[in-house]
Amino acid sequence: MNNIFLIARREYLEQVRGKAFRMTTILVPAAFVLVFGIMYMANRGSGGGKHLVIASTSAVLANDVRAQMQTKGDASGQGDAAKPDQVDVLAPVKPEDRAALVERVRTKDIDGFLWIETDPGKETTAQYDSQSSGDMIVGAQLESALNRAVVRERLSSTGIKPGDVDALLKKIEIETSQVNKEGKEVKSNAMTSFFKGYLMAILLLMTTMIYGLNVARSVIQEKTSRIFEVMLSIATSGDMLAGKLIGTGLVGLTQIAIWAAVGAAAAGSALAGPILSGALSIHFSWIEAVIFPLYFVLGYLLNAAMFAGLAATCETEQELQMYTPLAAVPTWISFGLLMFVVNNPNSAISVAASLFPATAPIIMMFRMGAQMPPAWQFAASIALMLLSIWGTLWISSRLYRVGILMYGKRATLPEIVRWLRYS
Repeated sequence: MNNIFLIARREYLEQVRGKAFRMTTILVPAAFVLVFGIMYMANRGSGGGKHLVIASTSAVLANDVRAQMQTKGDASGQGDAAKPDQVDVLAPVKPEDRAALVERVRTKDIDGFLWIETDPGKETTAQYDSQSSGDMIVGAQLESALNRAVVRERLSSTGIKPGDVDALLKKIEIETSQVNKEGKEVKSNAMTSFFKGYLMAILLLMTTMIYGLNVARSVIQEKTSRIFEVMLSIATSGDMLAGKLIGTGLVGLTQIAIWAAVGAAAAGSALAGPILSGALSIHFSWIEAVIFPLYFVLGYLLNAAMFAGLAATCETEQELQMYTPLAAVPTWISFGLLMFVVNNPNSAISVAASLFPATAPIIMMFRMGAQMPPAWQFAASIALMLLSIWGTLWISSRLYRVGILMYGKRATLPEIVRWLRYS
């Protein structure tokens, strides 16, 4: 036991004192803030700064579309910041005017134009021409504005007064609430739930995979440097593997604790107040604060045990990297199920994925973000993960005992089977 503590202490201090630990502790949250900041600013500015022309055979319809484009609350949901800066009207138009508008788009005099044809006795048709084929946001805004304008025109043609038309078309906001286990209605936000689950899953994935790979790299480095031969004179291979897993795991917990402390301090600042009390407010319950580190430990042990056994069969880090994509398959599956799990947290597939040990940590984060799973599912998931960790450690420890002393050639599958028998 003393040897395990000494090896764990060595692994912990070596990594915590390293430049990589300090850099990732600072740069990872900074990168997250930068990425989300860029996404937020890009989203606010989407569709802004456009110069458009509404061209129609009906001047009334064209002006109504322009008015709708300048009205807050179109289908894009971007608000005023997403509206084009300038919308001109050209009506009534003739077929030959279209070529002139196309030329203006080509010369970048305008960003695009909406061509609307309203022939009597025929359906209204519309086409949007722009400089970019990916101008989806402005296209959605124009489609929403045109449809509202056409509906207004049709209602007005039946004799309904303009004021009554506006009342009929007034947008109704839907407030969302979640019924908790006590039967009480609690205000909820689907976007907030999504981002909370996604944030926890990303953080869990990043830390468990990084520190699992750190264990594997440590095994490779010590194996190639022959330091194992010295260490085995004072400790058993089992003690060395256990100490390595514990020490590296504590490094991960230390880093998460630092991020949590900084996040809590930032959440209490005056700058974060408006954000945390707004439409996308993100709050974590004490249950999530307990479950998250628990699944970190379990997910880390499962990944690290697997990577340690795998590294013992490899000769170089390049060889180890060839197997890394296979280890990431459960992660791809988990994120592939993201939208399904968030929308159907209690479906059979979601429950099964949260019980399957390889996908359980990430899927549970998604489910907790949407709706807290029942206690028995947490218990079953944790029990299955503990069983899987024990099985993985049983195999990895035996590969580790023989593999760390094997040099010179790549281990084949029959040799790996023999290693298990030797142990």
